[in-house]
Amino acid sequence: MTHTDLADKDKLMSELRTVITDAEELLRMTADQVGDSAEGIRARMTERLHQATHELNHLQHAAIEQAKAAGHATDEFVHENPWKSVGIAAGVGLVIGLLISRR
Repeated sequence: MTHTDLADKDKLMSELRTVITDAEELLRMTADQVGDSAEGIRARMTERLHQATHELNHLQHAAIEQAKAAGHATDEFVHENPWKSVGIAAGVGLVIGLLISRR
């Protein structure tokens, strides 16, 4: 998973948290409204909020597991190929240094 994908997933999770918070606030604000239709809507919204919260927790757990797996894979690669890792790090440092010096 690329850095952009992770950033997009983090942004999506943040926006979903905001929507859930806003919806919960809306439910609290309309709690004094009476009627069968208002109660039915509140019940459906509450159920959907619980589902969204569960899905958000699942996505967050999956993202954490993917990050851990990437960390373990990187650690294994570095231990198995120490000189190759040093070479890659030096190359990346050189490229970054060249890009910074151009400005």
